[in-house]
Amino acid sequence: MRIGLNGSGLIATGAPVGQITEHAAQAEVDGFSSYWLAQLAVPDALTAIASMGDATSTIELGTAVVPTWLRHPLMLAAQAVTVQQIIGPRLALGIGLAHKVSIETSLRIPFTTPAKHMDEYLSVLLPAMTDGSVDFTGDIWSGSIEGGAPVGAPPSVLLAAMGPKMLRLAGSRCDGSILWLSGPKVIAERIKPALDLAAADAGRPAPRIVASVPVCVTDDAEGVKAVVGTFLAGYNDLPSYRGVMDAEGASGPADVSVIGDEAAVRAGLAAFAAAGATDFAPVEVGFTERDQAATRELLKELAAG
Repeated sequence: MRIGLNGSGLIATGAPVGQITEHAAQAEVDGFSSYWLAQLAVPDALTAIASMGDATSTIELGTAVVPTWLRHPLMLAAQAVTVQQIIGPRLALGIGLAHKVSIETSLRIPFTTPAKHMDEYLSVLLPAMTDGSVDFTGDIWSGSIEGGAPVGAPPSVLLAAMGPKMLRLAGSRCDGSILWLSGPKVIAERIKPALDLAAADAGRPAPRIVASVPVCVTDDAEGVKAVVGTFLAGYNDLPSYRGVMDAEGASGPADVSVIGDEAAVRAGLAAFAAAGATDFAPVEVGFTERDQAATRELLKELAAG
């Protein structure tokens, strides 16, 4: 299991792009395989990743994730291909549906037939990135454009998928799934089997499973869990996350986080590897300098193998 980092905590706390770029550059220096950013409000995750091109050279850079409703697939294809040409062939484009409450509140768009929405979105996005041409008419998304294939390989595409229909799309049409707050039990019993079956049926390679949860090496596990539980409490009200946490037997986000002393965190990450995660991209949590340093040192060691 490859070890990366999820820098989305910096976005959530309002860090400027320069600080996020420095964080990604240090992740490369420290030997991590990948670096991921969520698309929240500001900054734009793909633009921020483009700015990392000169500061990094080898680390995979990915979005976790870009909500589809806000961008036409032709626009996202153009942006992703452009970023790939700026940073080199190391962009992982993670996309997802977001959630009914956020989409209907912010965009005033009905959140209906989400699986059909994603199926049609991919029918425009994927050929536009790969071939530069697409002619597709759907009920929700359509696109028609003629052009030459973009220079270089297209970005890898990962789909945020937790339910059966989305997992089938992730395995059959994408390179795998990128997850948040999905624990090892639900990965082993629900996510990996569905992805593997869909990929096999479609004649595709074994899919990636990129797992991401908060991680902290600390002597105050209960204190850190309490803060994490409070900060991430909103996920308890989102059906897709509530579903995977229930399947894990977790009462909330703190219960799927990997928080404790060094031995507990080692064991927690080993459980994700045993469950079939191909990549693990933790959000580092630390409310003291000691915890921050201990967490980074252990993750660096595990990343080095």
